[in-house]
Amino acid sequence: MKTNYEIRYASHPADAKSYDTTRLRKEFLIETLFVANEVNMVYSMFDRMVVGGAKPEGESLKLEAIDPLKAPCFLHRRELGIFNVGVGAGIVKVGDQSFELKYKEALYLGAGDREVFFESKDAKNPAKFYFNSLVAHKTYPDKKITKEDAVRVELGTLEGSNHRNINKMIVNQVLPTCQLQMGMTELAPGSVWNTMPAHIHSRRMEAYFYFEVPEEEAVVHFLGEPTESRHIWMKGDQAVFSPEWSIHSAAATSNYTFIWGMGGENLDYGDQDFFKNTELK
Repeated sequence: MKTNYEIRYASHPADAKSYDTTRLRKEFLIETLFVANEVNMVYSMFDRMVVGGAKPEGESLKLEAIDPLKAPCFLHRRELGIFNVGVGAGIVKVGDQSFELKYKEALYLGAGDREVFFESKDAKNPAKFYFNSLVAHKTYPDKKITKEDAVRVELGTLEGSNHRNINKMIVNQVLPTCQLQMGMTELAPGSVWNTMPAHIHSRRMEAYFYFEVPEEEAVVHFLGEPTESRHIWMKGDQAVFSPEWSIHSAAATSNYTFIWGMGGENLDYGDQDFFKNTELK
């Protein structure tokens, strides 16, 4: 196996105004998450979130404590949220426990000195584990979460091209966490817009991961201040950071699914400042 990581530094909104396409992609886009028998991570200075992916094919992949953590194991001072976004079922081993995750199932792991390993049940149909991690100052129980366990909300309309189901899976209505919140939004066929009207939440940053994007299609993710918006074109199985000062919204050339992960000062899902579509620039 192989572990790769990089560090991303926080950006000031005044500086981000001057970024060209290449710089925007370098600072905010995560292009490669899944490579056979690799664990790939980005350590962000936005609330010190770690975003990563693991794709085990015939090997057991250890979630290593990368150097920026300065810790004996990854979970030493961190909580972790994991989604299986691969076709095949996977197994997450943590300490003396094992959790089987099928497609679109999630797992929350609390802080504590335990090792984590990712495995696929069938190397020919590998699991793909997408994860977010944040600093934790208390240990909460591990828990597997399915869509049936989620707080589900149906929003939007087909006429508005934004008919979607929001599955709140790692949120405080389902289980206790320190600061991590994660969920999965599925867009209906014929719908392409997510998270509209656009908003910011100044006490939380966010990461979006897009999947179920057909190979020939693409997603355009919007970020930046409401009156200084920018965009990044993305493919499936890619993620993007949205700072606390940034809107986060997207449209695509097809319907798709995305996983949102948030970290910061509060656990209030509804703590948002909305902007009308006509106010965006």
